Amino acid sequence: MFFRHAGRSILRRPARLCPPGQRAYATTVRERVRIVEVGPRDGLQNESAVIPPAVKAELVNRLTRAGMDIIESGSFVSPKWVPQMAGTADVLKLMERHEGLHYPVLVPNMKGLEILLDLLSKQPKSEVPYTDEIAVFTAATDAFAKANTNCTVAESLERLSVVAKRATSEGLRIRGYVSVVIDCPYSGHVDPANVRSISQALLDMGCYEVSLGDTVGTGNPTTVDRLLRTVIQGNGGIPAEKLAGHFHDTYGMAVANIFTALEHGVRTFDAAVGGLGGCPYSPGATGNVATEDVLYALRGSPYEAPGDLEAIAGVGTWISKTLNRSNASRVGRALEARRERENVEKERETDVGAAEAISAKL
Repeated sequence: MFFRHAGRSILRRPARLCPPGQRAYATTVRERVRIVEVGPRDGLQNESAVIPPAVKAELVNRLTRAGMDIIESGSFVSPKWVPQMAGTADVLKLMERHEGLHYPVLVPNMKGLEILLDLLSKQPKSEVPYTDEIAVFTAATDAFAKANTNCTVAESLERLSVVAKRATSEGLRIRGYVSVVIDCPYSGHVDPANVRSISQALLDMGCYEVSLGDTVGTGNPTTVDRLLRTVIQGNGGIPAEKLAGHFHDTYGMAVANIFTALEHGVRTFDAAVGGLGGCPYSPGATGNVATEDVLYALRGSPYEAPGDLEAIAGVGTWISKTLNRSNASRVGRALEARRERENVEKERETDVGAAEAISAKL
């Protein structure tokens, strides 16, 4: 199912004239923050139950209607290693697609890219493409890379350079991921200098942006600050606009880490509705920072991000109930509790009104 145009309307209010004697102040322009919604891919990959493609497609659809404009929609990884990513081709076919929005998919190797390219080649030219972007990934340590992709970091970069070259020739955008940028579950603390060199290697092969992943979720503002000082500043530093933050919320520090990254000039962050996620190769890691929590945290700040908070919280409630899991978003749970209270109050008012109507007739 596809749509040629995104239905995004902007409501404009007429300017109000200042009464005589009152001073007019210019409206503060808020800086744009990009949110990459990773719930349908990174968020679902660690679920134990099999999730039908139709449910995944509906998750993408609901997120789109809630205002998200970059939604990672699946992965062409072997179902043998990540069973929840089976059926990504069906998800892309089933979900609604809008011009101007991006639906990246994870591609771990050349085989995955070839499967995607074959799918795209068979799609009618009149349709909005299934996707215009791929994501590739490596790690900051050999131990994690070997557990995840059965090769060293150097070997993974060599493989990915071939994938990136082919993807670029086919007109696809490429985004990179570096996992375990703070701590590795197998080898401990990670040297930020290694993160910088690996990130630069991904940029050199054609990635327009590199997402730095605190996969274990052990980062805090101090360690994130130290990481970004090394990666961004000094000789060989990477511009902040080329970086994104990917923070898991294992220790409840993800939102704080985002604000630390904002101070360093980072303006793109990965998040998952309902706090979905975890990592099959990082034992004990909990989900991604919840999209709802990020949007709420940015309220009243100098930054604005896409998405309607109430609508996204509703999506988080829906997918959590569908998966029979607790909603990991604190904001989502609070908004759900408020909605339930409001519904109870409305029912009580209705009952009182009905009782009064009956009494009036007696």
